[in-house]
Amino acid sequence: MHPHALMRYRVLFVMLVALFGTSAQASIPSGMLSGDNPSLAPMLDKTLPAVVNVVVTGKATPRQNNPLFNDPFFRQFFNAPQQQQQPQMEQPKASGSGVIIDAKKGYLVTNYHVVRDAETIEVRLNDNRQFDAKVVGTDPETDLAVIQIKADDLTALKMADSEALRVGDFVVAVGNPFGLRQTVTSGIVSGLGRHIGNPRGAEGSRYQNFIQTDASINPGNSGGALLNLQGQLVGINSEILSQSGGNIGIGFAIPSNLVQSVANQLIENGEVKRGMLGVVGQNLTDELAQAFDLDIDQGVVIAQVMPDSPAAKAGIRERDVITAVNGKSVENFSDLQNAIGLRSPGDKVTISLVRDGKTQEVTAKLGNASKMAAAGSAGSANLAPGLQGANFGPISDDNPIAGEVNGVEVTGLERGSPAARAGLRPGDVITSVNRQNIANADDLQKLAGADQKQLLLHVRRGRGALFLLIE
Repeated sequence: MHPHALMRYRVLFVMLVALFGTSAQASIPSGMLSGDNPSLAPMLDKTLPAVVNVVVTGKATPRQNNPLFNDPFFRQFFNAPQQQQQPQMEQPKASGSGVIIDAKKGYLVTNYHVVRDAETIEVRLNDNRQFDAKVVGTDPETDLAVIQIKADDLTALKMADSEALRVGDFVVAVGNPFGLRQTVTSGIVSGLGRHIGNPRGAEGSRYQNFIQTDASINPGNSGGALLNLQGQLVGINSEILSQSGGNIGIGFAIPSNLVQSVANQLIENGEVKRGMLGVVGQNLTDELAQAFDLDIDQGVVIAQVMPDSPAAKAGIRERDVITAVNGKSVENFSDLQNAIGLRSPGDKVTISLVRDGKTQEVTAKLGNASKMAAAGSAGSANLAPGLQGANFGPISDDNPIAGEVNGVEVTGLERGSPAARAGLRPGDVITSVNRQNIANADDLQKLAGADQKQLLLHVRRGRGALFLLIE
Protein backbone atom coordinates (compact mmCIF):
# COMPACT_ATOMS: atom_id res chain seq x y z
CA MET A 1 0.00 0.00 0.00
CA HIS A 2 1.23 3.51 -0.78
CA PRO A 3 2.62 5.22 2.36
CA HIS A 4 0.31 8.23 1.98
CA ALA A 5 -2.76 6.00 1.66
CA LEU A 6 -1.68 4.00 4.70
CA MET A 7 -1.28 7.23 6.66
CA ARG A 8 -4.83 8.32 5.75
CA TYR A 9 -6.25 5.03 7.00
CA ARG A 10 -4.33 5.39 10.25
CA VAL A 11 -5.66 8.93 10.68
CA LEU A 12 -9.19 7.58 10.14
CA PHE A 13 -8.50 4.92 12.75
CA VAL A 14 -7.40 7.56 15.27
CA MET A 15 -10.46 9.70 14.52
CA LEU A 16 -12.85 6.79 14.99
CA VAL A 17 -11.21 5.75 18.24
CA ALA A 18 -11.40 9.34 19.45
CA LEU A 19 -15.07 9.58 18.50
CA PHE A 20 -16.05 6.25 20.04
CA GLY A 21 -13.75 6.59 23.05
CA THR A 22 -12.50 3.58 24.99
CA SER A 23 -15.51 1.56 23.83
CA ALA A 24 -14.42 1.71 20.19
CA GLN A 25 -13.76 -2.00 19.92
CA ALA A 26 -17.19 -2.76 21.38
CA SER A 27 -18.99 -0.19 19.23
CA ILE A 28 -17.44 -1.01 15.87
CA PRO A 29 -17.87 -4.47 14.28
CA SER A 30 -14.94 -6.83 14.61
CA GLY A 31 -12.50 -6.52 11.73
CA MET A 32 -13.50 -3.01 10.66
CA LEU A 33 -10.41 -1.41 12.15
CA SER A 34 -8.09 -4.41 12.27
CA GLY A 35 -4.73 -4.47 10.52
CA ASP A 36 -3.40 -1.73 8.27
CA ASN A 37 -6.51 -1.49 6.11
CA PRO A 38 -9.54 -0.17 8.05
CA SER A 39 -12.65 -1.19 6.12
CA LEU A 40 -16.43 -1.32 6.17
CA ALA A 41 -16.25 -4.61 4.24
CA PRO A 42 -16.72 -6.94 7.26
CA MET A 43 -20.00 -5.24 8.13
CA LEU A 44 -21.14 -5.06 4.50
CA ASP A 45 -20.42 -8.74 3.90
CA LYS A 46 -23.23 -9.51 6.36
CA THR A 47 -25.69 -6.79 5.31
CA LEU A 48 -25.46 -6.44 1.51
CA PRO A 49 -27.51 -9.62 0.83
CA ALA A 50 -30.48 -7.92 2.55
CA VAL A 51 -30.56 -4.98 0.09
CA VAL A 52 -32.16 -5.75 -3.27
CA ASN A 53 -32.76 -4.22 -6.66
CA VAL A 54 -36.44 -3.59 -7.49
CA VAL A 55 -37.35 -3.43 -11.20
CA VAL A 56 -40.84 -2.16 -11.98
CA THR A 57 -42.69 -2.48 -15.26
CA GLY A 58 -45.61 -0.11 -15.72
CA LYS A 59 -48.82 -0.51 -17.69
CA ALA A 60 -48.51 -0.54 -21.47
CA THR A 61 -49.44 2.76 -23.13
CA PRO A 62 -49.48 3.86 -26.79
CA ARG A 63 -46.22 5.41 -27.91
CA GLN A 64 -46.75 9.06 -28.76
CA ASN A 65 -46.33 9.80 -32.47
CA ASN A 66 -45.20 13.16 -33.76
CA PRO A 67 -48.38 15.33 -33.75
CA LEU A 68 -47.47 16.67 -37.21
CA PHE A 69 -48.42 13.28 -38.62
CA ASN A 70 -52.03 14.05 -37.68
CA ASP A 71 -52.04 16.61 -40.53
CA PRO A 72 -52.98 15.00 -43.93
CA PHE A 73 -51.04 17.70 -45.84
CA PHE A 74 -47.89 16.95 -43.83
CA ARG A 75 -48.21 13.23 -44.50
CA GLN A 76 -48.70 13.85 -48.23
CA PHE A 77 -45.77 16.29 -48.43
CA PHE A 78 -43.38 13.77 -46.84
CA ASN A 79 -44.92 10.84 -48.76
CA ALA A 80 -46.06 9.25 -45.50
CA PRO A 81 -48.93 6.73 -45.48
CA GLN A 82 -52.30 8.47 -45.54
CA GLN A 83 -53.68 5.93 -43.11
CA GLN A 84 -51.99 6.32 -39.74
CA GLN A 85 -50.54 3.12 -38.44
CA GLN A 86 -51.65 1.67 -35.13
CA PRO A 87 -49.44 3.25 -32.45
CA GLN A 88 -46.92 0.91 -30.92
CA MET A 89 -47.38 0.01 -27.27
CA GLU A 90 -44.59 0.59 -24.79
CA GLN A 91 -44.19 -0.44 -21.18
CA PRO A 92 -42.22 1.99 -19.03
CA LYS A 93 -39.57 0.48 -16.77
CA ALA A 94 -38.00 1.92 -13.65
CA SER A 95 -35.72 0.64 -10.97
CA GLY A 96 -35.27 1.30 -7.30
CA SER A 97 -34.16 -0.53 -4.20
CA GLY A 98 -35.64 -2.51 -1.34
CA VAL A 99 -34.70 -4.01 2.00
CA ILE A 100 -35.57 -7.49 3.29
CA ILE A 101 -37.11 -7.18 6.77
CA ASP A 102 -38.41 -10.76 7.22
CA ALA A 103 -36.29 -13.56 5.76
CA LYS A 104 -38.73 -16.38 6.55
CA LYS A 105 -41.81 -14.79 5.00
CA GLY A 106 -40.01 -12.85 2.27
CA TYR A 107 -41.24 -9.38 3.26
CA LEU A 108 -39.39 -6.38 1.83
CA VAL A 109 -39.89 -2.68 2.41
CA THR A 110 -39.40 -0.05 -0.29
CA ASN A 111 -40.78 3.37 -1.22
CA TYR A 112 -44.36 3.76 -2.37
CA HIS A 113 -43.22 5.93 -5.27
CA VAL A 114 -41.04 3.05 -6.53
CA VAL A 115 -43.97 0.64 -6.95
CA ARG A 116 -46.82 3.14 -7.39
CA ASP A 117 -47.52 2.50 -11.08
CA ALA A 118 -46.26 -1.09 -11.20
CA GLU A 119 -47.94 -3.76 -13.27
CA THR A 120 -45.17 -6.25 -12.51
CA ILE A 121 -42.37 -6.12 -9.92
CA GLU A 122 -39.14 -8.08 -10.14
CA VAL A 123 -36.70 -8.36 -7.25
CA ARG A 124 -33.05 -9.09 -7.95
CA LEU A 125 -30.98 -10.31 -5.02
CA ASN A 126 -27.34 -9.63 -4.40
CA ASP A 127 -26.54 -13.21 -5.49
CA ASN A 128 -28.27 -12.52 -8.86
CA ARG A 129 -31.36 -14.61 -8.14
CA GLN A 130 -34.56 -13.03 -9.48
CA PHE A 131 -38.11 -13.32 -8.16
CA ASP A 132 -41.51 -11.89 -8.98
CA ALA A 133 -42.94 -9.81 -6.13
CA LYS A 134 -46.45 -8.92 -5.08
CA VAL A 135 -47.58 -5.78 -3.24
CA VAL A 136 -48.70 -6.48 0.33
CA GLY A 137 -49.71 -2.91 1.11
CA THR A 138 -48.80 0.70 0.43
CA ASP A 139 -48.93 3.93 2.41
CA PRO A 140 -48.58 7.03 0.21
CA GLU A 141 -48.72 9.29 3.28
CA THR A 142 -45.29 8.07 4.44
CA ASP A 143 -44.05 6.95 0.99
CA LEU A 144 -43.61 3.36 2.16
CA ALA A 145 -44.68 0.01 0.70
CA VAL A 146 -44.27 -3.64 1.64
CA ILE A 147 -43.78 -6.25 -1.09
CA GLN A 148 -43.25 -10.01 -0.82
CA ILE A 149 -41.28 -12.68 -2.65
CA LYS A 150 -41.20 -16.47 -2.28
CA ALA A 151 -37.56 -17.44 -1.82
CA ASP A 152 -35.30 -19.44 0.46
CA ASP A 153 -32.00 -18.50 2.07
CA LEU A 154 -32.81 -14.80 2.47
CA THR A 155 -31.01 -12.36 4.74
CA ALA A 156 -32.95 -9.74 6.68
CA LEU A 157 -31.69 -6.54 8.29
CA LYS A 158 -32.12 -5.87 11.98
CA MET A 159 -33.75 -2.51 12.68
CA ALA A 160 -32.02 -0.04 14.98
CA ASP A 161 -33.75 2.47 17.24
CA SER A 162 -33.70 5.58 15.07
CA GLU A 163 -34.53 7.71 18.12
CA ALA A 164 -30.98 6.99 19.32
CA LEU A 165 -29.41 8.60 16.22
CA ARG A 166 -27.38 11.75 16.71
CA VAL A 167 -26.14 14.36 14.28
CA GLY A 168 -22.61 13.32 13.37
CA ASP A 169 -23.18 9.56 13.55
CA PHE A 170 -21.55 7.64 10.69
CA VAL A 171 -23.97 6.00 8.26
CA VAL A 172 -23.76 3.95 5.06
CA ALA A 173 -26.25 4.12 2.16
CA VAL A 174 -26.83 1.04 -0.01
CA GLY A 175 -28.97 1.04 -3.15
CA ASN A 176 -29.19 0.84 -6.92
CA PRO A 177 -28.37 4.33 -8.27
CA PHE A 178 -28.91 4.90 -12.00
CA GLY A 179 -29.41 1.16 -12.52
CA LEU A 180 -25.80 0.37 -11.63
CA ARG A 181 -26.87 -2.43 -9.27
CA GLN A 182 -25.76 -2.53 -5.66
CA THR A 183 -23.69 0.52 -4.69
CA VAL A 184 -22.36 1.61 -1.28
CA THR A 185 -21.69 5.18 -0.13
CA SER A 186 -20.88 6.57 3.29
CA GLY A 187 -21.30 9.77 5.26
CA ILE A 188 -22.74 11.11 8.46
CA VAL A 189 -26.12 12.11 9.83
CA SER A 190 -26.40 15.79 8.86
CA GLY A 191 -29.71 16.53 10.55
CA LEU A 192 -32.74 14.97 12.21
CA GLY A 193 -36.48 15.63 12.19
CA ARG A 194 -36.46 17.28 8.77
CA HIS A 195 -39.67 18.46 7.07
CA ILE A 196 -39.12 19.24 3.39
CA GLY A 197 -42.61 19.83 1.97
CA ASN A 198 -43.65 17.70 -0.99
CA PRO A 199 -40.67 17.39 -3.36
CA ARG A 200 -42.75 15.28 -5.76
CA GLY A 201 -45.73 17.65 -5.59
CA ALA A 202 -49.01 16.02 -4.62
CA GLU A 203 -47.27 12.63 -4.62
CA GLY A 204 -44.87 13.61 -1.84
CA SER A 205 -45.15 12.09 1.61
CA ARG A 206 -47.18 14.07 4.13
CA TYR A 207 -45.92 12.55 7.37
CA GLN A 208 -42.27 13.51 7.55
CA ASN A 209 -39.54 13.12 10.12
CA PHE A 210 -36.59 12.62 7.78
CA ILE A 211 -32.99 11.80 8.61
CA GLN A 212 -30.74 14.07 6.55
CA THR A 213 -27.42 12.60 5.40
CA ASP A 214 -24.52 13.53 3.14
CA ALA A 215 -24.01 9.89 2.11
CA SER A 216 -24.55 9.97 -1.66
CA ILE A 217 -28.16 9.19 -2.58
CA ASN A 218 -29.16 9.32 -6.24
CA PRO A 219 -32.13 8.25 -8.40
CA GLY A 220 -32.45 4.49 -7.97
CA ASN A 221 -31.40 4.60 -4.31
CA SER A 222 -35.05 5.07 -3.34
CA GLY A 223 -36.14 2.27 -1.06
CA GLY A 224 -32.58 1.30 -0.18
CA ALA A 225 -30.96 1.02 3.22
CA LEU A 226 -29.33 3.59 5.46
CA LEU A 227 -27.17 1.61 7.90
CA ASN A 228 -25.26 2.38 11.06
CA LEU A 229 -21.76 0.98 11.53
CA GLN A 230 -23.21 -2.09 13.27
CA GLY A 231 -25.01 -3.00 10.04
CA GLN A 232 -28.46 -2.19 11.44
CA LEU A 233 -31.16 -0.40 9.47
CA VAL A 234 -31.63 3.18 10.67
CA GLY A 235 -33.62 4.43 7.68
CA ILE A 236 -35.05 3.86 4.19
CA ASN A 237 -33.55 6.23 1.61
CA SER A 238 -36.35 8.24 0.07
CA GLU A 239 -35.58 11.75 -1.17
CA ILE A 240 -32.88 14.05 -2.47
CA LEU A 241 -32.75 17.81 -2.85
CA SER A 242 -31.09 18.67 -6.13
CA GLN A 243 -31.53 21.03 -9.05
CA SER A 244 -29.69 18.68 -11.42
CA GLY A 245 -31.35 15.41 -10.33
CA GLY A 246 -28.05 14.06 -8.97
CA ASN A 247 -26.52 14.02 -5.53
CA ILE A 248 -25.30 17.29 -3.99
CA GLY A 249 -24.85 15.93 -0.48
CA ILE A 250 -28.41 16.46 0.76
CA GLY A 251 -30.35 13.22 0.99
CA PHE A 252 -33.19 12.08 3.22
CA ALA A 253 -34.21 8.77 4.75
CA ILE A 254 -37.35 7.64 6.57
CA PRO A 255 -36.43 6.68 10.17
CA SER A 256 -36.46 2.97 11.00
CA ASN A 257 -38.92 3.40 13.88
CA LEU A 258 -41.48 4.84 11.46
CA VAL A 259 -40.64 2.16 8.90
CA GLN A 260 -41.21 -0.57 11.48
CA SER A 261 -44.57 0.86 12.59
CA VAL A 262 -45.92 1.30 9.05
CA ALA A 263 -44.58 -2.05 7.82
CA ASN A 264 -46.20 -3.91 10.72
CA GLN A 265 -49.60 -2.36 9.91
CA LEU A 266 -49.28 -3.03 6.19
CA ILE A 267 -48.39 -6.67 6.82
CA GLU A 268 -51.19 -7.12 9.32
CA ASN A 269 -53.97 -5.05 7.72
CA GLY A 270 -52.82 -4.17 4.19
CA GLU A 271 -53.28 -0.52 5.10
CA VAL A 272 -52.34 2.01 7.77
CA LYS A 273 -55.03 3.12 10.19
CA ARG A 274 -54.21 6.54 11.57
CA GLY A 275 -55.18 8.27 14.74
CA MET A 276 -56.86 11.64 14.75
CA LEU A 277 -57.30 14.25 17.48
CA GLY A 278 -59.93 16.41 15.79
CA VAL A 279 -58.46 19.90 15.90
CA VAL A 280 -57.64 22.67 13.45
CA GLY A 281 -54.56 24.60 14.49
CA GLN A 282 -51.84 26.93 13.37
CA ASN A 283 -48.24 27.60 14.30
CA LEU A 284 -47.68 29.89 17.27
CA THR A 285 -46.10 33.09 15.97
CA ASP A 286 -44.53 35.96 17.89
CA GLU A 287 -47.58 38.07 17.11
CA LEU A 288 -50.01 35.44 18.43
CA ALA A 289 -47.89 34.86 21.53
CA GLN A 290 -47.97 38.58 22.23
CA ALA A 291 -51.72 38.79 21.57
CA PHE A 292 -52.39 35.88 23.96
CA ASP A 293 -49.87 37.26 26.50
CA LEU A 294 -47.78 34.07 26.41
CA ASP A 295 -44.14 33.71 27.35
CA ILE A 296 -43.56 30.72 25.03
CA ASP A 297 -42.35 30.90 21.44
CA GLN A 298 -43.33 27.55 19.94
CA GLY A 299 -46.37 25.30 19.80
CA VAL A 300 -49.69 24.95 17.99
CA VAL A 301 -52.60 27.31 18.62
CA ILE A 302 -55.95 25.50 18.45
CA ALA A 303 -58.32 27.44 16.20
CA GLN A 304 -61.15 24.90 16.12
CA VAL A 305 -62.14 21.73 17.98
CA MET A 306 -64.38 19.31 16.09
CA PRO A 307 -67.57 18.42 17.97
CA ASP A 308 -67.57 15.04 19.73
CA SER A 309 -63.93 14.49 18.76
CA PRO A 310 -61.20 13.01 20.99
CA ALA A 311 -59.94 16.56 21.52
CA ALA A 312 -63.37 17.75 22.67
CA LYS A 313 -63.76 14.76 25.00
CA ALA A 314 -60.31 15.43 26.47
CA GLY A 315 -61.29 19.03 27.24
CA ILE A 316 -59.11 20.77 24.67
CA ARG A 317 -60.43 24.23 23.81
CA GLU A 318 -59.95 26.90 21.20
CA ARG A 319 -56.94 29.17 21.94
CA ASP A 320 -55.19 26.37 23.83
CA VAL A 321 -51.55 26.06 22.76
CA ILE A 322 -50.32 22.45 22.46
CA THR A 323 -46.63 22.28 23.37
CA ALA A 324 -45.93 18.54 23.69
CA VAL A 325 -47.35 15.06 23.05
CA ASN A 326 -46.24 12.25 25.36
CA GLY A 327 -43.46 14.47 26.65
CA LYS A 328 -42.01 15.21 23.20
CA SER A 329 -42.07 18.89 22.30
CA VAL A 330 -44.32 20.17 19.54
CA GLU A 331 -42.74 23.12 17.77
CA ASN A 332 -45.17 23.45 14.85
CA PHE A 333 -48.20 21.85 13.22
CA SER A 334 -46.04 19.35 11.32
CA ASP A 335 -44.78 18.02 14.66
CA LEU A 336 -48.36 17.69 15.94
CA GLN A 337 -49.44 16.01 12.71
CA ASN A 338 -46.66 13.44 13.06
CA ALA A 339 -47.25 12.91 16.77
CA ILE A 340 -50.92 12.09 16.17
CA GLY A 341 -51.14 10.76 12.61
CA LEU A 342 -48.37 8.20 13.06
CA ARG A 343 -50.22 6.58 15.95
CA SER A 344 -53.14 4.17 15.71
CA PRO A 345 -56.82 4.71 16.54
CA GLY A 346 -57.44 3.90 20.18
CA ASP A 347 -53.97 4.97 21.34
CA LYS A 348 -53.95 7.20 24.39
CA VAL A 349 -51.72 10.26 24.33
CA THR A 350 -50.81 12.79 27.00
CA ILE A 351 -51.03 16.31 25.64
CA SER A 352 -49.27 19.23 27.30
CA LEU A 353 -50.88 22.58 26.65
CA VAL A 354 -50.90 26.17 27.83
CA ARG A 355 -54.27 27.74 28.67
CA ASP A 356 -54.50 31.32 29.89
CA GLY A 357 -50.79 31.26 30.66
CA LYS A 358 -50.97 28.10 32.78
CA THR A 359 -49.50 24.72 31.81
CA GLN A 360 -51.62 21.60 32.15
CA GLU A 361 -51.91 18.07 30.77
CA VAL A 362 -54.86 16.18 29.32
CA THR A 363 -55.22 12.61 28.07
CA ALA A 364 -56.93 11.89 24.77
CA LYS A 365 -57.91 8.58 23.17
CA LEU A 366 -57.34 8.98 19.44
CA GLY A 367 -60.11 8.38 16.94
CA ASN A 368 -59.97 6.85 13.46
CA ALA A 369 -58.88 9.49 10.94
CA SER A 370 -60.76 8.03 7.96
CA LYS A 371 -64.01 7.54 9.88
CA MET A 372 -63.86 10.98 11.49
CA ALA A 373 -63.17 12.63 8.15
CA ALA A 374 -66.20 10.91 6.63
CA ALA A 375 -68.41 11.81 9.59
CA GLY A 376 -67.24 15.43 9.56
CA SER A 377 -67.98 16.00 5.88
CA ALA A 378 -70.97 18.02 4.75
CA GLY A 379 -72.71 17.66 1.43
CA SER A 380 -73.67 20.35 -1.04
CA ALA A 381 -77.46 19.91 -1.01
CA ASN A 382 -78.09 23.42 0.37
CA LEU A 383 -75.28 25.15 -1.45
CA ALA A 384 -75.14 27.08 -4.73
CA PRO A 385 -75.72 25.03 -7.93
CA GLY A 386 -72.09 25.37 -8.95
CA LEU A 387 -70.96 23.50 -5.81
CA GLN A 388 -73.22 20.50 -6.28
CA GLY A 389 -71.48 17.14 -6.19
CA ALA A 390 -68.83 18.10 -3.63
CA ASN A 391 -68.45 17.27 0.04
CA PHE A 392 -66.81 19.71 2.42
CA GLY A 393 -65.27 19.35 5.85
CA PRO A 394 -62.58 20.67 8.20
CA ILE A 395 -59.03 20.80 6.90
CA SER A 396 -57.64 17.31 7.50
CA ASP A 397 -54.51 16.81 9.57
CA ASP A 398 -52.69 15.34 6.56
CA ASN A 399 -53.43 18.24 4.20
CA PRO A 400 -50.06 19.81 3.25
CA ILE A 401 -51.24 23.26 4.42
CA ALA A 402 -52.95 22.10 7.62
CA GLY A 403 -52.21 24.55 10.41
CA GLU A 404 -51.27 27.33 8.01
CA VAL A 405 -54.69 28.61 6.92
CA ASN A 406 -58.35 28.56 7.92
CA GLY A 407 -60.98 27.30 5.53
CA VAL A 408 -62.98 24.30 4.33
CA GLU A 409 -61.50 21.29 2.53
CA VAL A 410 -63.08 19.50 -0.43
CA THR A 411 -63.29 15.99 1.07
CA GLY A 412 -65.10 14.33 -1.81
CA LEU A 413 -66.08 15.06 -5.39
CA GLU A 414 -68.39 13.31 -7.85
CA ARG A 415 -66.88 12.88 -11.30
CA GLY A 416 -68.62 15.08 -13.87
CA SER A 417 -70.54 17.05 -11.21
CA PRO A 418 -71.00 20.85 -11.44
CA ALA A 419 -68.34 21.33 -8.75
CA ALA A 420 -65.89 19.14 -10.68
CA ARG A 421 -66.63 20.96 -13.95
CA ALA A 422 -66.08 24.28 -12.15
CA GLY A 423 -62.51 23.22 -11.40
CA LEU A 424 -62.61 22.03 -7.78
CA ARG A 425 -60.50 19.03 -6.80
CA PRO A 426 -60.37 16.78 -3.74
CA GLY A 427 -58.00 18.27 -1.17
CA ASP A 428 -58.64 21.87 -2.28
CA VAL A 429 -59.07 24.28 0.62
CA ILE A 430 -61.56 27.13 0.14
CA THR A 431 -60.39 30.08 2.25
CA SER A 432 -62.81 32.80 1.12
CA VAL A 433 -66.12 33.20 -0.71
CA ASN A 434 -66.86 36.45 -2.52
CA ARG A 435 -63.86 38.05 -0.77
CA GLN A 436 -65.03 37.08 2.70
CA ASN A 437 -62.87 34.71 4.72
CA ILE A 438 -64.39 31.44 5.92
CA ALA A 439 -63.30 29.11 8.73
CA ASN A 440 -65.78 26.23 8.65
CA ALA A 441 -68.71 24.63 6.84
CA ASP A 442 -71.20 26.98 8.54
CA ASP A 443 -69.42 29.97 7.02
CA LEU A 444 -69.52 28.28 3.62
CA GLN A 445 -73.25 27.66 4.01
CA LYS A 446 -73.93 31.31 4.86
CA LEU A 447 -71.90 32.76 2.00
CA ALA A 448 -72.48 30.13 -0.71
CA GLY A 449 -76.13 29.24 -0.18
CA ALA A 450 -78.48 27.96 -2.87
CA ASP A 451 -79.61 31.50 -3.67
CA GLN A 452 -76.13 32.59 -4.77
CA LYS A 453 -75.84 32.88 -8.55
CA GLN A 454 -72.14 33.68 -8.73
CA LEU A 455 -69.27 32.71 -6.43
CA LEU A 456 -65.70 33.91 -6.36
CA LEU A 457 -63.70 31.31 -4.44
CA HIS A 458 -60.15 31.69 -3.24
CA VAL A 459 -58.68 28.18 -3.26
CA ARG A 460 -55.45 26.84 -1.84
CA ARG A 461 -54.24 23.80 -3.79
CA GLY A 462 -51.17 22.18 -2.30
CA ARG A 463 -48.63 24.97 -1.97
CA GLY A 464 -50.30 27.04 -4.69
CA ALA A 465 -53.39 29.24 -4.80
CA LEU A 466 -55.98 30.28 -7.37
CA PHE A 467 -59.34 32.02 -7.80
CA LEU A 468 -62.34 30.15 -9.21
CA LEU A 469 -65.33 32.04 -10.58
CA ILE A 470 -68.38 29.77 -10.41
CA GLU A 471 -71.62 30.82 -12.10
